[in-house]
Amino acid sequence: MPRFRCLPIATAIAERFRRTGADDRGNAVRTMQTDKGPCRHCLHDAAPDEPLLLGFYDLPAPRGLYWALSPIFVHAHACPAFDLADTVAPIIRGRLVSVRSYDAEGMCLYDLGAVCDGDDVEGPLLRALDDDRARTVNIHTAKPGCLLCRVERI
Repeated sequence: MPRFRCLPIATAIAERFRRTGADDRGNAVRTMQTDKGPCRHCLHDAAPDEPLLLGFYDLPAPRGLYWALSPIFVHAHACPAFDLADTVAPIIRGRLVSVRSYDAEGMCLYDLGAVCDGDDVEGPLLRALDDDRARTVNIHTAKPGCLLCRVERI
């Protein structure tokens, strides 16, 4: 079984969203409160009364034809970066998710793609990580399509 790590956005990016109020495209981030906002830095859902920042994030991978930007939430106040090995990030659980895999050239590996309940993500995730073709694995929300986190082998 492959070992893995769910990767949060870089702390410097979360801090820049907070400090400058600007996202990766230079837009003003929006302060919001939602009933279940998934922070892409600590990889936990915000409590209903916690303010979140919403802005665009430039995904670091894949680059090329399948590259995309994604709207993301980040806690408005500092939070610790998620850092656990072999653990599915909490923001994946309880959501309909899409597991997306890409090869070394950034091309989508359709046969490894899966849409599933986040509580059942281990099977599709480990299948993707166990495939030598997969260089990048991203997990997105299945309905809006926003990035939840990247996953890497360790």
